[in-house]
Amino acid sequence: MAVFTVLYPAADGAKFDEAYYTGTHIPLVKEAFAPTGLLNVQVLKGLAGGGGAPAPYVMMVNLTFRDAAALQASLGGPRAAEVMGDVANFTDIQPVAQISAEA
Repeated sequence: MAVFTVLYPAADGAKFDEAYYTGTHIPLVKEAFAPTGLLNVQVLKGLAGGGGAPAPYVMMVNLTFRDAAALQASLGGPRAAEVMGDVANFTDIQPVAQISAEA
């Protein structure tokens, strides 16, 4: 199993359209990447940081793939550009990405 995590850092004045993200972008991700091995999508909204600080991230998503090959097939696949191109429709935040596996 491989997990592709995308985090959207909180920043004053940054745009993030949560309704578009959850209602349009995430369904697009599922449709585009399921055929190449996407198994699960977990969307998490930042509420708070430690010690009462504001959340460091507005939103994060964990995309779980069958394995590293499936993740690469999705990110390098025919619909990857469509998914990446849609990001400008909901945010102007530069996302941070990480690929992980269970320890």
